[in-house]
Parts: sequence; C-alpha cells; structure tokens
Amino acid sequence: MSVPLFNLAPNLTVSRLCLGTMTFGEQNSLPQSLRLLDQAFDAGINFFDSAEMYPVPQRAETQGKSEEYFGQWVRKRKISRDRVVIATKVAGPSGQMSWIRDGPKCLDAKNITEAVDGSLKRLQMDHIDLYQIHWPDRFVYSSYPLSISPGDSLGLWTCHFKTNCVSSYVPMFGETEYDPVRQFSSVPIEEQLDALGRAVDAGKIRYIGLSNETPYGVMKFLHFAENNVHYPKIISVQVNSYSLLCRTFDSGMAECCHHERIYVLGYSPLAMGILSGKYFASDGAPSDARLNLFKGRYSEGESRYSLARNTLKLATMEYLGIAEKYGLHPVSLAIAFVLNHPLVASTVFGVTKSWQLEEVISACNVELTSEIIADINKIHAKFPNPCP
Repeated sequence: MSVPLFNLAPNLTVSRLCLGTMTFGEQNSLPQSLRLLDQAFDAGINFFDSAEMYPVPQRAETQGKSEEYFGQWVRKRKISRDRVVIATKVAGPSGQMSWIRDGPKCLDAKNITEAVDGSLKRLQMDHIDLYQIHWPDRFVYSSYPLSISPGDSLGLWTCHFKTNCVSSYVPMFGETEYDPVRQFSSVPIEEQLDALGRAVDAGKIRYIGLSNETPYGVMKFLHFAENNVHYPKIISVQVNSYSLLCRTFDSGMAECCHHERIYVLGYSPLAMGILSGKYFASDGAPSDARLNLFKGRYSEGESRYSLARNTLKLATMEYLGIAEKYGLHPVSLAIAFVLNHPLVASTVFGVTKSWQLEEVISACNVELTSEIIADINKIHAKFPNPCP
C-alpha cells in the first residue's frame, strides 16, 4: 500500500501523510528515529515536519535534535535531496526558551535570519523546502511595551525593548477567544516577509507557510505579499490542530484558505493519541504514552487535551463507537476524517513506535461513506470541539 501524493505547489509534491519529528531526541533515540524514518520512507512518505525548538517537551539540552536526526538520516542513507520534502519552523516569541536567541523575544528579521541559518546547519542541507512561522509574533508573554523603528540601510527593522520584546496577543494553543485588552505592538508582518523573501532569494528556502495562525493573520500575510513582488506568498497553514475533537478551523479559517487557495497541513489528527482510545482503556494507557510520561511537564498538551474533561471522554467514546460500528480501526477513522477534508493537503502526525506508524499508514487509503460522515457530524453537534 503506497501513501497517496498531493501537489502542494509547483515542483513540490508531498505525501498526504507527513511524519512529524517532535519526539526525535526525547522519546526516540537516534537509532529509533532512523528506523521510523526508514519505515515511513519505504511506505511512500516523503514529507517530514520539524522545528527549531523540537523535541518536546522543550529543553536546552535537546533543542534542535529533531532536525539533527533527520539530517543524519538523509546523509547516512544517502537519500537524494529531491526525494524528500522537509518542512521546519522558526519559533515565535516565548520568553521561556532562553536557550533559543534569549527567548525568543520576537520574530524580527534578525531572529528569522538566524533561525533559518541554524536549521540549515543542524539539517546539514543547503535549502529547506517549506519554512513556517511556528506561531505568530502576536503573542503576549510580558508586560513591557514594544516599539518598532526603522533599521539599517537595507530597509530592515530593529526591535527595541526594555527587558523583553513583547508581541501582541493572538489566541492559540487551545485558546479560542480574542481579547482586545491584551493587544500590544508587534513586529510588522512586512519585516517578517522581507526576511523570508531574502532567504528565498538566497536559495535557503523554497516556500513559506504559517502555523497556529488566525484568519486575520493569514489575510494580512497574503495582502502584503500581493502588494510587494519581493515578498513570498504563503502556500500552507498548519492549523491550530485538526481532528474529530477539534474542528475550529472550519469556523473561519476554512473560508480564507478556500478562497485564497491556501492548503492545510492538519496537525494532531489523533488529538495526542486520545482518538486511538488508549487513554480510556482499563489500564489507563501505557506509562510511556505522552500524557502519562510527561505529566506535569507539558502544559500546552495537558491543558488542551485534559483527560479530566468529561466532554472529551464522552465524545471520544462515541467516536470509538462509530469505528466499531463500521469495522474500522479508531486510528483509521481519525486519519481518514482529516484527509477527507477538501482543503487538507497532508496531515502531520507523530509516532514513537513502528506499530503505531503501521496503523497510520494503513489508514491513509480508508474512504469514509456518507453514512459514516453523517454519524460523525451528529457527535460533533452534540460535543463540538472538546479539544479546541
């Protein structure tokens, strides 16, 4: 069984399954990671996603290992560069990851340029196929106001700050409501596009995309690119997760992507493994399952995918019931649902074991009937987005 392909952009054909590497260097050792990459590649997966901050949970000691492991795999296996598509990401402002450019404090041109060069060095490659902003610069983590002023003779901008370079607020990672009271200044999108455009011109990256963005952010990036021939246009968005338990993409972002022809890379299709049913088994899932292994250390995952949330459990149990009713593996139902979306080019998934990868690969050719979709929508109406 071969994984189907999708034409994401001119001369950029990707597999409809994209192997995420955020466990490489934490849950998976180098030998384990190499074996998973071998297995995925042999099955027809040519699309791989990473980030400069990976693996997670993020630590100074492991930062960048995911990119390094992928680069080592390509070299050790002597794989021709044009046979794989690598996507990676620049970290947005955090204030917590001091080992990544002191925060990072903001997504100005300097940070983006350094991030691109750092990823290329870790990957030991001369270019990145798809370079994404991991989360918007519009993200508050400090109370100090930010001022932006023109920079050097190249027309760049310089970020001036008292203690931290503060960005404005945008709801993400499970937040769904915008609060104008939390609005602050942020690095201009034009500056970010200018820095990305320079990297494209230098041959360091081929295409750009966004991640964890809002409809407003997507439209602003598109607007500025339309009005400046030197700015690259985004080709994709990794939405703020998309699964049976999270369909918030369809509320507003879907319209933007449809009319602007922006394709979706839907991440977390199994809702951090919850839709496999393992956390509601009699034994409470294996001890090395992520929500058990990193309990108390992975706040973003634990808050969004809180197993204590009753609606999450009720919805999951009903989706598991649909899988049983139609003789499908729960993983097949979850993956097929995401791939059934007309705007989804590929779904970004993560695994730590060979048998998990086999389950996902087996799911990519499953077709959902109208009856199955109808049953899914009934549950969604009853329990809308328990993992936003």
